[in-house]
Amino acid sequence: MMPADPTDPEDFDVTGEGMERGQRARLIRRTRTALGLSQVEFAKRFRVPVGTLRDWEQARATAPDFAVAYVRVIARHPEMVAEALA
Repeated sequence: MMPADPTDPEDFDVTGEGMERGQRARLIRRTRTALGLSQVEFAKRFRVPVGTLRDWEQARATAPDFAVAYVRVIARHPEMVAEALA
């Protein structure tokens, strides 16, 4: 557990699971924005339910390992993945 900064009233304690969820959220959001896509565009192009994508990006849900792997492939080969899904 990472304790909150006592000098920051908006900070809060974070568990290891929360940190992992946040790191996964950041990876997904950065990948999408690097491609210049909105959440709706990314979801449609790569066949991810938009609600699920939003939950992952906002760290309301932890993206499973397979989803993180899929996003890493998308980051490296976005056109190949889009073509394979077309």
